[in-house]
Amino acid sequence: MKKLLFGTIFLALVLVSPIPAMAKVNIGINISLPPIVFAGPPEVVVIPETDVYAVPDVSVDIFFYHGWWWRPWEGRWYRSRNYDSGWVYYQRAPSFYGRIPRGWRNDYRDHRWQGHPWNYQRIPNQQLQRNWSNWEKSRHWEKQNTWGVQGLRPRNRPQSGRVQQQHSRPQYQGAPQQSEPRHGKPERGQEDKQDRY
Repeated sequence: MKKLLFGTIFLALVLVSPIPAMAKVNIGINISLPPIVFAGPPEVVVIPETDVYAVPDVSVDIFFYHGWWWRPWEGRWYRSRNYDSGWVYYQRAPSFYGRIPRGWRNDYRDHRWQGHPWNYQRIPNQQLQRNWSNWEKSRHWEKQNTWGVQGLRPRNRPQSGRVQQQHSRPQYQGAPQQSEPRHGKPERGQEDKQDRY
């Protein structure tokens, strides 16, 4: 009887007390960026001569590239799989950012790109999510050769894979200038590879 009592107590202690081998530490950092309110999933436009999609109807930059939503805030970059939540700090400016002209919003608003009429196509979020990967693999926008811009002559793509930086800090319409990002450029040869994961 004593053996049964001691066995039961021992078993209860083992089950109740923490065991170091089973302990796990899970640290999660939830970054609360200022919310951007959307009436519904945002429509995007593809930035000519790129595979980068931009949300044109908000006052801050939000981009979609390689399956990630990207957003600069206070000189740093964040990315998420969702356009409205789950933002995680990213260590550097994404590789595509150097290909986005500073005045893209003005071009969008004026229906002009590099002085040519721009008949952009607004792409619903559901269509973007369903097709972006195939569009990228098949070079859908590049094959159209104009991205909706009349008279556009495609510029030569850099052969080294590096792009000339057209701007170095996030730009906000109607907001004060932001400080430089800590890591403005991806490391050589890692531009697109890092942005995908």
